[in-house]
Amino acid sequence: MTMMSFRVDDAEAVEAQRWAERLGVDKSELLREALHRHLVRLASELDADKWADAPHTSEELSLGQIAHWGPAEAWLDWVNAPG
Repeated sequence: MTMMSFRVDDAEAVEAQRWAERLGVDKSELLREALHRHLVRLASELDADKWADAPHTSEELSLGQIAHWGPAEAWLDWVNAPG
């Protein structure tokens, strides 16, 4: 594990300590988790951009045709069934 050091606003430092105490974790654990979640969110945004730029293959598009088939059975019959 690598040690990181950075400066934050005094009010944010106090708020981070309050949340750490409220959650029953060390402040460093709270900050590690916050950094991890932020990095995951940033990576997911890049993934979304890559996905949007990549055209669908014919195999992927074929699944859309299946979706238009509808249910295999008429499930409305079950809703009105007695008992």
